[in-house]
Amino acid sequence: MGKAPVSELDERMPGRRWTVRLDPVGRGGEVVRVSCSRPACAEQRLPSAAAGRAAAVAHLKAHLRAASAPRPGASCACRAEGCHAHLPDTDRHARTETWRCGGPGVLAVSTDREGRWWQAMECCSRCAAATPGVKTAATSRAPEPRPADRPAPAATAAGVGVGVPQFSHAGQAPAGPVPAGPVPAPRSAPVRRRPRQVKIAQRVIPHTLRPVALRDELIELGDLFRAYQQRDQPDLALLADLHSRKASAFTAWAETTGDPSLHLDARRAEQAATTVLLQHQQRTGQGASSDTSAVARLLTRPGQWDCARSVLAHVTETAPLPGPEARLLMVMLTLRAAHGGTGNLVGQDLTGLGLGEPADLVAQLVDCDWLRLPCTPADLLASRPENPTAVTVPSLVPDEDGSGPLAFGRKLRPKLSGWAQRAVSDKKLRKAKAPAATRLLALVLATHSNADGCLGPDGQGIDLDRLLSWCAIGPGELPPLTDQLTATDWLAEVAVTPTRLTGRLTERVLPLTCPLT
Repeated sequence: MGKAPVSELDERMPGRRWTVRLDPVGRGGEVVRVSCSRPACAEQRLPSAAAGRAAAVAHLKAHLRAASAPRPGASCACRAEGCHAHLPDTDRHARTETWRCGGPGVLAVSTDREGRWWQAMECCSRCAAATPGVKTAATSRAPEPRPADRPAPAATAAGVGVGVPQFSHAGQAPAGPVPAGPVPAPRSAPVRRRPRQVKIAQRVIPHTLRPVALRDELIELGDLFRAYQQRDQPDLALLADLHSRKASAFTAWAETTGDPSLHLDARRAEQAATTVLLQHQQRTGQGASSDTSAVARLLTRPGQWDCARSVLAHVTETAPLPGPEARLLMVMLTLRAAHGGTGNLVGQDLTGLGLGEPADLVAQLVDCDWLRLPCTPADLLASRPENPTAVTVPSLVPDEDGSGPLAFGRKLRPKLSGWAQRAVSDKKLRKAKAPAATRLLALVLATHSNADGCLGPDGQGIDLDRLLSWCAIGPGELPPLTDQLTATDWLAEVAVTPTRLTGRLTERVLPLTCPLT
């Protein structure tokens, strides 16, 4: 980077600058060296990089405390090295006019991304604002008028002691009053910074949202949720209250903006508040029975649980392709098209199932006429929520008398589809990038446990042959899958015998279960 020419008419005192560096000592060791650009500051050696960074930051802060206020008459320290603001017009940001400093003097602090150096410099506020990653530590004040008969305060070294950084080198401020010449005004309007983006539940809260009280509530809730995630111990009562407040705030937000997706988020928050509150009551024995029958399940009636199991049985009997990936895909497609044989899909519905090659699987189902598409598999995977793709499963189309293999009502089908989507897209399964076989096993186990979460009728376990048939896997594939479900807090106390799988579902997934009756 070339240096910008310095005007001969600029006779102002140069701005101060000091740099604190962190460097390794030798090769292969952990000892580091902290050095300062001021000759009066002695070098320090620390046993580790972490201790070195802490010492470097502390040393820079000591400099800032010992430094006098920024001097309005000083030129920008960055100008000497030709910062991007002072580059000539040949720079890639070619300007039509020469850069002019302006604004009050400031002490600007910057550092590199790797944490190898820290720098403070004296410059104008315009240069500080134009330099990326710079923070302002102090701003100069206009000198107050002093009576003519009152002498200027004399310089003193009373505050200087051992271990305190001193400005004794060329960068020391000259004795006597500092010339307070006029600061050149900027020729253009100051740069307007964009308002800080504030989020809640991955949604950006618009800075123009009104009423202001609603926006303030959303911002506060976002901060409270982030603070809760940093807690060492859970507080379910507090979390339930936060979800309840979120539901009310999102409902008001949806009514203000007319966004239907906000209503969905509000309902999810209501469900979360109910579930968390019940968990709190079960743990503390307050207000609800301590047994698991008080769990707020997504599917609430035994008839709905039987329908969920009937879907798994139907796909097991009619599946034209082998393997757990094809089986999971067919289960999800069957749930979408159960009422009338047709349903809408978007690409995210398939890409979120942990499938290795979703386009190839869809093409195979089309080739064997189990599935019919109005487009190519690639177009289906590219479809978005605003333009879903209508798919048809011919075996689910009702006969002339209106009967079909699955007796689903119009209202029950979306309930079952939503339940299955919640189960296979569980947060911990997504974070672990669980494959389709693990997700299918989780879905099957959710439909074959009792009210307490123990697997099988009366908690006696599930017959291994039937389980392997539902999941389309071999006996040797089951133990690794159960280990994954245990690691993601889905299963506990698992035991695989030659004939049965025993264990129980954890408390966090009980709302997704369909107890055996």
